[in-house]
Amino acid sequence: MRVIVDADMCEANGFCESIAPDIFVLGDEDVVQIADGPVPPDREIDVRAAVDQCPRAALRIVE
Repeated sequence: MRVIVDADMCEANGFCESIAPDIFVLGDEDVVQIADGPVPPDREIDVRAAVDQCPRAALRIVE
């Protein structure tokens, strides 16, 4: 599984980073940066929670 961000939708609210700081990092341009590569299996639950809680629905999971 991978997660992607729609840069046009992201407002860098930080919900995702607070849930999974090892996967999501707020970038300098008010857009969240996502760790490269697939999401480790032990982090999938937190990443799914971050995607579900994104207030702008800017995150999407790609299986």
